[in-house]
Amino acid sequence: MKKTEINEIKCTFLSLSQNESLARGIISGFLLPLDPDVEELADLRCAVSEAVTNCIVHAYAGTVGNVTLIAKAYSDRTVKITVYDKGCGIDDVEKARQPLYTTLPGEDRCGMGFSIMESFSDRLTVSSKSGKGTKVTMIRRLSDPAPTT
Repeated sequence: MKKTEINEIKCTFLSLSQNESLARGIISGFLLPLDPDVEELADLRCAVSEAVTNCIVHAYAGTVGNVTLIAKAYSDRTVKITVYDKGCGIDDVEKARQPLYTTLPGEDRCGMGFSIMESFSDRLTVSSKSGKGTKVTMIRRLSDPAPTT
């Protein structure tokens, strides 16, 4: 059976800290009709939150720019979530993906964003160009819903 796209949403918002919760709400609303279990919903909300936070804190540090969230659902219960910005970009993506790597030494809870996104995704890809922006794509197949009685 061929995998087909069954739904898609695209939303662009400003890189303001209050929009991190907006992104979590958007992804929750998108996922709920797919009947994810509580763990899947929490995992993907957290992963999206980390991706958006990276845009706010790093891509547009000290300025405001656009963050775009795209979510697609497929007939095989796979969800593809992309978060991208047109900010400063990442010079060395592989280095940035290492646990505890941070460009903000001395800050609490820094350096785990990509590790968290990776642990909550089946596949994580990060592409970036210095001065052009960063795109993070997370793919996760949701479990089949529990049978109803």
